[in-house]
Amino acid sequence: MSLAERTATVLALRKDQVLDDLRQLTDLLEAHREIPASSSKTSHLRPRPNMLPGERTAVLTFLQRPDLLDQLGEHLGAAGIVGEEQSRLLLYLVALSHGTDAPLHALVQGTSGSGKTHLVTKISELLPPDDVITLTRVTDSSFYNYGREDLKHKLIVLEDLDGLREDALYAFRELQSRVRLTSSTSIKDQVGEIFAKVRTVEGPVASLAATTQGEVYEDNLSRSLVVAVDESKEQTRAVVDYQNRRAAGLVDVEEERSLRDFLRSWARLLDRSKVVVNPYAMSVALPAEASKLRRLNALYQSFVRQIVLLHQHQRKTDGKGRLITEVSDLKAACELLFDAIVLKVDELDGALRFFFENLKKYILERGREYEFTRREVRQALRISKTQQHTYLTQLLELEYLKQVGGYANRGLTYKMAYWDDSTALRARLKAELNAQLAKLEQKGERSGTPGRTPEDQ
Repeated sequence: MSLAERTATVLALRKDQVLDDLRQLTDLLEAHREIPASSSKTSHLRPRPNMLPGERTAVLTFLQRPDLLDQLGEHLGAAGIVGEEQSRLLLYLVALSHGTDAPLHALVQGTSGSGKTHLVTKISELLPPDDVITLTRVTDSSFYNYGREDLKHKLIVLEDLDGLREDALYAFRELQSRVRLTSSTSIKDQVGEIFAKVRTVEGPVASLAATTQGEVYEDNLSRSLVVAVDESKEQTRAVVDYQNRRAAGLVDVEEERSLRDFLRSWARLLDRSKVVVNPYAMSVALPAEASKLRRLNALYQSFVRQIVLLHQHQRKTDGKGRLITEVSDLKAACELLFDAIVLKVDELDGALRFFFENLKKYILERGREYEFTRREVRQALRISKTQQHTYLTQLLELEYLKQVGGYANRGLTYKMAYWDDSTALRARLKAELNAQLAKLEQKGERSGTPGRTPEDQ
């Protein structure tokens, strides 16, 4: 006999009335169960420590420095992030955006063992732990099973985007774009009745993800700022030197920990709810040939906003209390985002571009018509067979290389089919952006107020 029948018999009630009451009770219990998971002030989260008066003063003094971005970059290096001067600053600003209404997303590309996962992890450690969710593996439906506000204004760190299946990637894309996930699920109540229930997981979220894939699904790629890991010999030497000095006890670990705590305090003190207005939004145009220009422009404007928020103690406000963007903010954004913008224009992704440039250098030393084999390139550039196969396959498909001879059982030979000039591309893009920024500065000088146009006065 079911619970409804037993209850109806004992209480002398109709069974349908008891069923309705049990369903209502189940709904209330389900709603109550979600409350602790959806509240940002619930007991399962550790309370944030209060800042000491001296600590607060030190943070405010630092935020008022005129060379704030440069000093921040040095702090990131002193906190244990070796090299990657531009990338580490960009990624840290992306991570800080998790508390805004227009958070940013970054995708770090690199070969296996290049340090991409280490980079995003070290960046996430510089934020308050309660604001970060680090994931190594994500099942297909796990994002849908969070509490309503469990992910709201969080930084999600995906240590390996390659391990996510399509359903998980789709949910992640929806969190990035639509700011919420909504799913319909079937739930069985205590009396065995099955009914539908709509579950909603609220955003927004910021994200840092690492991947070895050069060809990431376009819908995921277009939502993020793409950062290529520095795989140069100079960066490798710097990392190895740091590892050796740390092993020898020559690295001040306590100082690194102190800097991490300082940066976490800084993140807590920033007011990311302030509204930013950019009077120059119509005056700086990104390269028209960039992939997914609409989304890239939105990312650029959000990044400018993040830089202004970083300088909120140095920026003027209008009559509505909104922070006013200065030309220096646009210059900083263009400088930090330049490599990411180039990657949106370049047909080759970061890792593939690095390989292709090294291959071109190797061939030019022997003549433009030089023919080479796979083994020769693998040994000369010191890469694995798997990586080499991936790169050569992509370059053949894109018609940058062509097969000119050889035999499958004795080795094929290849030749360069297309000599592009990435240096000229970078120079052209840099010149176009600098020309637009210089024009804005000239307008500000003519108006008598540096950094503001006559229309803003």
